Amino acid sequence: MSREASMEYEIRKSDDEWREQLGAEEFAVLRQAATERPWTGELLDEHRAGLYACAACGNELFQSGTKFDSGCGWPSFYESVRPEAVQLLEDDSLGMQRTEVRCAACGSHLGHVFPDGFGTPTGDRYCMNSVALSFKAAE
Repeated sequence: MSREASMEYEIRKSDDEWREQLGAEEFAVLRQAATERPWTGELLDEHRAGLYACAACGNELFQSGTKFDSGCGWPSFYESVRPEAVQLLEDDSLGMQRTEVRCAACGSHLGHVFPDGFGTPTGDRYCMNSVALSFKAAE
């Protein structure tokens, strides 16, 4: 995450502190911008009402009512719980132009947002790594 140094976040930890807190796959995705394999995430088929948060810091990110089945193999949402919950950054890695989505509180990589959420109220598809999210079911 080369852009990390220029960003200011509420929650700041060293790589060693993040490694102590996160599992190996979580660290690779959240702190090194890796991508989990499609169709493997625990939250892909989660359909209960509730709230999705950053797995690293607990920042609330998405309401379950904005989740939809995009057929892409990762949990998809059409909008964040509030615009300032996420940070959107230009990403031209892998020879593509995409928009990276990070947690605005800790800077963790969550996934990417694409303008191909056809049939959704916003037209957006926030394609998130399941391992980057935690889920709390509504009571």
